[in-house]
Amino acid sequence: MRFVQQRLPNQDSNINRFLRNKISDLETDKRVLVGVFGKTGAGKSSLINAVIGEKNLLPSGSISACTSVMIKVEANMKSPKYEADIEFITKEEWYYEMPPRPWNDVDEDIDEKMSAIYGKEWKTLSDENLKDPKNFKEIPEFLQSEKKNLTCASAEELSVKCAKYTRTDSTVREKERKRWYWPLVKCVTVRVPNNALLQHVTLVDLPGTGDCNESRDKMWKEVVGSCSTVWIVTEINRAASEKEPWEILESASSLMGNGGECQQIHFICTKSDQIKDSDNKSAADFRACVKEKVIEKFCKLEKVKKHFRDDCFKVFTVSSEEFLAKKQLQPDETEIPKLQEFLQNLNDCHSETFNYVSGAYGILSLIQGARHTEVAGKKNEVCTELNENKRRECYEVQKSMNDTEIAFRKYLSKGVENSKKTCQEKLESNLNPKGVSGRGFHRILKCVVRNHGTYKPKNKKQINLNETLASCLTDSIDEEFRKTFPNERKCKPFNGVINKFSLDTKSLIERFTDVKLQLIFLKTEEIKMKTKLNKEIRDRKKKIYNSLTERIEKSMKECYEKAAGFKGEDTLKNMKETIMKHVLSSKDIMFEQAKEEMLSRLRDLMDYILKTLEETMQKSIELSLKTDDYPLPDFEAELEEVQKYYNDLKKRQEEETPQIW
Repeated sequence: MRFVQQRLPNQDSNINRFLRNKISDLETDKRVLVGVFGKTGAGKSSLINAVIGEKNLLPSGSISACTSVMIKVEANMKSPKYEADIEFITKEEWYYEMPPRPWNDVDEDIDEKMSAIYGKEWKTLSDENLKDPKNFKEIPEFLQSEKKNLTCASAEELSVKCAKYTRTDSTVREKERKRWYWPLVKCVTVRVPNNALLQHVTLVDLPGTGDCNESRDKMWKEVVGSCSTVWIVTEINRAASEKEPWEILESASSLMGNGGECQQIHFICTKSDQIKDSDNKSAADFRACVKEKVIEKFCKLEKVKKHFRDDCFKVFTVSSEEFLAKKQLQPDETEIPKLQEFLQNLNDCHSETFNYVSGAYGILSLIQGARHTEVAGKKNEVCTELNENKRRECYEVQKSMNDTEIAFRKYLSKGVENSKKTCQEKLESNLNPKGVSGRGFHRILKCVVRNHGTYKPKNKKQINLNETLASCLTDSIDEEFRKTFPNERKCKPFNGVINKFSLDTKSLIERFTDVKLQLIFLKTEEIKMKTKLNKEIRDRKKKIYNSLTERIEKSMKECYEKAAGFKGEDTLKNMKETIMKHVLSSKDIMFEQAKEEMLSRLRDLMDYILKTLEETMQKSIELSLKTDDYPLPDFEAELEEVQKYYNDLKKRQEEETPQIW
């Protein structure tokens, strides 16, 4: 369309500005995210390498991956090189992460981070030594708040260079120690040259939970909430019994479901060539038995089922090693080809291509229609009908959305009452966990309050006081929220009323053939507007859902800061009492405020939808049917070519069952 834009006249006019803006708005580069969860050693790196056909891209083996580093893998369509962008947290954030003195009793994961940067003797260093720029001389980008770029000729070379930013090796003796910079890394984006499976798809190797670093935690939540599919990776021999993958699924379910846009969960059982204790079953029967047990376990996860239907869940038994080696299993038996086919389908169903062609078809139709000046009377008649259709359709949209607001208020009000009744009991279970010593919990709770109410102890479940306090509110609204904002493509938001919105251009084209091209443009504008609205709804609905927990966190902020300031013998007791006292004294206000925050954001979204429907279509009607005669170039040949492409894509889209919005 750049060619079309260049041929438009330079003179300033309403339709000229309108056309140029429309051409500039055409988009082609939206990426689909597939999140990959799993504990260290489960085979995530080997899985990603095998699926994208890059054996040596992500390192695996004796050097351990770091659970806090997010790694994005996407295609490099601009260069034949392997590249990586390393994004760091700020030095101020790192200094805040340093534990307060005294250091005789720090948590295990804090010790691990400090040791990676400064060595095992870090506790002997002064504050001045810890902040000395010499510690970071290899990474001046960290000190300058810039990204570090690595460019290599091969995947293996890039993997070696990336290791110090994504991994650690605890087996290296202190005298031989290298610096490992993963505690300072926010995200690593790896780009693979000309990889067809990654053309419109980004695979994201994700930490299992959020992070104590605020910016890293924010990025983690945004990425998890933006994944259209999630892969949960674990070893086949412990697929149903391993705690960690199921805990990851449960803890992230609300962020992926009502708080996100995830449509499918793939539970991927790795190392299917290393089957143990098969009770004389054949390998194929054992794999089938594992799938059955995993599905049974999923069906029992009530917390997850609030956000996902049974048909959203699939199980794969894969062997990355055998897919590459082909010693015991045929490629199809490894099920890696099934995952490759899934990624290829995501690329094939990439909606931005159709959106671009549809937009181009509409723009060219408008240009050609605007060149005809002999149908002024009919244009007025068509405008009258279009405006009446718009008014009627906007009324139906508003009516449906008002019903949604009434339902939300009803369910949230019940949630507020339940929250007031149960908050003390729920909080007690978090502040007095069974089987945890007072000394051990003192360190954990200190980290919780320093991190605004949430913390993930090493090898233990995450503690999130804000989610605990908001749980009655989220439970009350989950079902209605999922019905209003479904993630599945075949279901549409607000009971589909926005997608039903129509100016009825099809019947008008049959009656007013002289303005057919202008009506085609309006139809494509209608499609484009719905696409834009669905995207905005998808983005805003995450913020609406998460507003409950965020508002609770805001209400608890002063309390956490006060609790974090305690020192001395009674610190644990004082922290617990401060938290409980604050909740009990503010419960009558706090939960009501959270309810009103969600309703306020819902109303803002509904106002935006109505305003967009009315103003976008009104402007398009006026520019296409009420513009004075204006000389425009002839694009008849280009219109015919784009129309053919549009019809082909539309036919394919109707025949396929797309996986993404």
